[in-house]
Amino acid sequence: MTQAAPKGLRLHIGLFGRRNVGKSSLLNAIVRQQVSIVSEVAGTTTDPVEKPMELLPVGPVLFIDTAGIDDEGALGQLRIDRTRKTIDRVDVAVIVTDGGWTDFEDRLLEELIGRRLPVAVVFNKSDLARPAAETVARLKDADVRTVSTCCLHNEGILDFRQVLLDMAPADFIDSPAIVGDIVGPGQTAVLVVPIDKEAPRGRLILPQVQTIRDLLDSDGLCIVVKERELRAALDNLKRPPKIVVTDSQAFLKVAADTPPEVWMTSFSVLYARFKGDLITQALGATAVEKLKPNDNVLVAEACSHHPIGEDIGRVKIPRWLTQYVGGKLNFTTVQGQDFPEDLSPYRLVIHCGACMWNRRTMLSRILQCRRAGVPVTNYGLVIAYSLGIFERALEPFPAALEACRNRAE
Repeated sequence: MTQAAPKGLRLHIGLFGRRNVGKSSLLNAIVRQQVSIVSEVAGTTTDPVEKPMELLPVGPVLFIDTAGIDDEGALGQLRIDRTRKTIDRVDVAVIVTDGGWTDFEDRLLEELIGRRLPVAVVFNKSDLARPAAETVARLKDADVRTVSTCCLHNEGILDFRQVLLDMAPADFIDSPAIVGDIVGPGQTAVLVVPIDKEAPRGRLILPQVQTIRDLLDSDGLCIVVKERELRAALDNLKRPPKIVVTDSQAFLKVAADTPPEVWMTSFSVLYARFKGDLITQALGATAVEKLKPNDNVLVAEACSHHPIGEDIGRVKIPRWLTQYVGGKLNFTTVQGQDFPEDLSPYRLVIHCGACMWNRRTMLSRILQCRRAGVPVTNYGLVIAYSLGIFERALEPFPAALEACRNRAE
């Protein structure tokens, strides 16, 4: 059975606007399915509704139908808060209006443009009202694409689809490599995949699978071994591999078994580049030097899972950092979309590799940390730093390594 593209590799398209302007109807029309409840009662959509589909030639996309952000009352504020969090993770934003344009739409447009998002405006319900020519001209002057639609009669939907295709960011279509650009055609990468309590029965975790696929796409050679078989695998090769990539939890053993002339890093470090900002997160790892006993550290996981006895975020990283600092640290763990608005109590944010997310979501969190003046790093980078193999893990990434060395001087 063919597996659908993971959510984190889909172009995220968000539909935003006031209540009852037809956002759900527009989503149903573009995906040709009744995925959102449509009603004349304002505020029918309470939580963001997600619908994956193929939008050729872009490929896999994820539409997100949001609740109206002009809602009222305590429940309305919760809907607004959830909708605003959706802005953090969309790659393309669509403002939907019923033909009118008010200060509300102006403020929404300003916020979306301020986040450097590609924005289009859909004037929906064109059978009932047409937008003012002045409004359309002003949006055109601001380089904002507009389209008129009538979902009831399926008018303008193909035009809307073309607008979405035109707005797709070029860097999404030509998505960055995970490690294939480092290895190169005909070169070998050895992937070290521990089979322990955290390994899902009968399958590999997403970063490992995606890294294998990335190497195949880049015409690289791939050998997958457990940590105990690494040395034998290296001895059997006629020439050294270009790089050894390991699960961060096996860093020390893999570093000991990998010859110093061979690059060595972890899946998590690769994902700091693939899904985030490697230089910023590498610099964030150096903040470990400034940690003192009783400092607060935030550990953030993108997905929700049931922790096991030796959970990496709740047990292993706290243990390694406590040993490094030489005293007790106060760790707070959050999951999924639960991320504090106020980061001021924390001296460091440690994030997972965000393999389940799109890159925009991770970059939004990094930006939030930067604005708060709180260093942010990720699991693999902070593990490498606490275990004393930080520079070696960064050798495949000269720019990040140089930035950290300059910070230390």
